[in-house]
Amino acid sequence: MTATSPFPESLLAEAAQVLEDCRARGLKLVTAESCTGGLIAGLLTEIAGSSDVLDRGYVTYSNAAKTECLGVPAAMIDSHGAVSRQVAAAMAEGALKQSHADIAIAVTGIAGPGGGTAQKPVGLVHLAVHRRGHVTRHHEYRFGDIGRTAVRMATIREALAVLAPLVAMT
Repeated sequence: MTATSPFPESLLAEAAQVLEDCRARGLKLVTAESCTGGLIAGLLTEIAGSSDVLDRGYVTYSNAAKTECLGVPAAMIDSHGAVSRQVAAAMAEGALKQSHADIAIAVTGIAGPGGGTAQKPVGLVHLAVHRRGHVTRHHEYRFGDIGRTAVRMATIREALAVLAPLVAMT
């Protein structure tokens, strides 16, 4: 962390690189976040000048917000649960539809300390990215019960790692 930022220098450097790569290609980003509560957008906006790349960010913590803001079907949430591959993908696709962005990243998960089950344990995170004109990509992580903050920070790191090659696509 720097004296002026709550984020570690390594994350700030990665975020700055993603923003620069987007800027060089004329791409805009949108975030749709549940378990990270807006931290991905917060990290990106920690970088001066990010407004020319980050179109908007959604914090859709409740199921109703996922449905109302992003168009995730309530029946999908009822059927698969809010923490699922299907909902993460629908969040990314919905965020892209509701924005002027070219690339969406969405996360939903169980940061803990409670809320986990045998099928969906604490530390389970579903991350989806969607670039206009391309197929939605899904990634599942099982970070384990490493603590709420650690799960959220690990999710942010993975989000940046997933965004980088998507930005570089032609």
